[in-house]
Amino acid sequence: MDAPEARTPVELFWQEARKVAGINRLDVVVGSTARASLTPPAWSFDPDPETADELVAEVLAGTRTASSSPLRAWETGGEELPAAGDLSILLDGGEQPAALLRHDDVDVVPFDEVPASHAAAEGEQNLEDWRRRQHRAFTDLLGAGGATFDSRSPVVLERFRVLHPRPPRRGRQPGS
Repeated sequence: MDAPEARTPVELFWQEARKVAGINRLDVVVGSTARASLTPPAWSFDPDPETADELVAEVLAGTRTASSSPLRAWETGGEELPAAGDLSILLDGGEQPAALLRHDDVDVVPFDEVPASHAAAEGEQNLEDWRRRQHRAFTDLLGAGGATFDSRSPVVLERFRVLHPRPPRRGRQPGS
């Protein structure tokens, strides 16, 4: 067994957070599923630390329960799309674990078919503002790798919930 000092912050976070996710020590050792035996993938919303921290704060406050990204970015990065029920570790701007997330729903739809409910789950007030910002961000992201993005490009829509740390209960004051 590795000494605690030899473990990364993500591994230490997972050791604590897996209990909240209902994955016990035996599941991790034996691996009741292939994914249960591994530390979940860790990711950040944005490479800019300040933006990443702002988005993590929205997730922990419960005002952001979704994310979106161009499918092409997943394909070129060689990453497997999450599936409903998968876990992941959200990192803050300092690349430290901030939350264990469970993905409740993952869809791939053309950009111009993203519903207003998804934009709202990302914390946007209206769909047009979301489309304007995301189109620019997705175009920049893919353009850096030489790819293009347009209104029919497929995007990955993820809905998630925070498992750990548990989000604050609404209507309760700290210490009550």
